[in-house]
Amino acid sequence: MTVLPARRLLLVHAHPDDESINNGATMARYAAEGAQVTLVTCTLGEEGEVIPPGLAHLAPDREDRLGPYRVGELADAMKELGVTDHRFLGGPGRFRDSGMMGVEQNHRANAFWNTDVDTAAAYLVEIVRETRPQVLVTYDPDGGYGHPDHIQAHRVAMRAAELAEDPAYRPDLGPAHTIAKIYWNRVPRPLAEAAFARLRAEGAGFPGVADIDDVPGVVDEALISAEIEGEGAGEPVWAARKTAAMRAHATQIAVEGPFFALSNNLGQPILTTEHYQLVRGTPGAPEGVRETDLFAGVDTDSERDGGA
Repeated sequence: MTVLPARRLLLVHAHPDDESINNGATMARYAAEGAQVTLVTCTLGEEGEVIPPGLAHLAPDREDRLGPYRVGELADAMKELGVTDHRFLGGPGRFRDSGMMGVEQNHRANAFWNTDVDTAAAYLVEIVRETRPQVLVTYDPDGGYGHPDHIQAHRVAMRAAELAEDPAYRPDLGPAHTIAKIYWNRVPRPLAEAAFARLRAEGAGFPGVADIDDVPGVVDEALISAEIEGEGAGEPVWAARKTAAMRAHATQIAVEGPFFALSNNLGQPILTTEHYQLVRGTPGAPEGVRETDLFAGVDTDSERDGGA
């Protein structure tokens, strides 16, 4: 019988690099604290644009080898975060990056966006029942900013959580398991506004500055349930690991100090404190107080037996 770690966190993301931008500090913290951190990435990010000119040949409209290259970038990012359990949904390449909303790639037979939700969710149910996480982190219903693969990742994650707890569903995938808490990635608007003001004041070597509304998951701060700080006096600097992980995704991200840009070359702040909205489960802090631990209120002594 396998005994699982007391705390178990599952994150579901659409493409390589999404995890480092959204949750890098959180992942580094919990991995260092001995929690089981499992990352599931739904596609290889084959349709991404390539920033370094020397790697432009990898692009989907040329050699179409960006996906396998990004597998290596993701592995390097996970080393920076200290995360050892990373999987691709259904195995590497099972589902292809769908591109931006409204493009031809959305309709390809193996595009993630074009995949039946329950079909994709079954692969995640198997992972949930194996790793038995108490906490799940994924996107909101809009995928943070409307990208089809982010929206689909949300749908698949939420559906898998529902199916995994049903003993009648696919018992061949393992014993049923209920995830105690589900969070969506969020950014409180006041924090984002302050970070963009700093970017404009300091400059970052990018030709322009991104629009704050292009940052995924920006919401009214009243919706925020939890915050994980990436740095603080006397504490390990999880922010540094996050930044290093973002640098590892060099085809997609250019990092300049505390700022970064995607392929549009518009600067954004690296948000070193990461925020979440609890959408399922019991809060581990009094009303009006933000949690500082995603496992707050979770019984970490139960369901530690991973089975045979």
